[in-house]
Amino acid sequence: MMKNNPMIERMTKSLNNGRSAIAVILILFLVGCTEGTSDLEAWVEDVKSRPQPGVEPLPEVIPYKTFLYSKSDQRDPFDDSIFRPKIGQTAPKHFSSITPDTNRVPEYLESFPLDTLRMVGTMQQNNQTWALIKTPDNTIQRVLDGNYLGQNNGKIISITDDKVELAEIVPDEFGGWRERSTSIALSE
Repeated sequence: MMKNNPMIERMTKSLNNGRSAIAVILILFLVGCTEGTSDLEAWVEDVKSRPQPGVEPLPEVIPYKTFLYSKSDQRDPFDDSIFRPKIGQTAPKHFSSITPDTNRVPEYLESFPLDTLRMVGTMQQNNQTWALIKTPDNTIQRVLDGNYLGQNNGKIISITDDKVELAEIVPDEFGGWRERSTSIALSE
């Protein structure tokens, strides 16, 4: 019943024609690949027969000239005494009365650098304003005026709704101490 159907016969013929067309193209492709290698082989032989370029010679090494240091005719390069008179001349003649209190027991928040502490809010209790300070280990500490923060003897001077003002005692350039003002602003 199917063999007599003309439509099926046409489809079978076109399928057979398509298969034979693919087979012909594949054979031509393979034949073309085998015959075209003679140019490639000739080029490879030409490149192999060229003389190899030489390696550039290494640069000439200049021998190191040693220097014998004779202390008697030149200054010792490690002697810093030439700087001492300059420092002594520029140092101020007054001495500051500002010094950190070494007898005071350090508070917990003095173990953290000031730039790692964050003010996260304030609260009022018994007519006192407390600042809430967040530490790097994510704990919240409350502080009052007079408490200390940071590693430079920072004493809290005042607490407002948006910042904590401190007076730090830091070393100066001449071996003494000086006071500087700083603050911690409320973090958003």
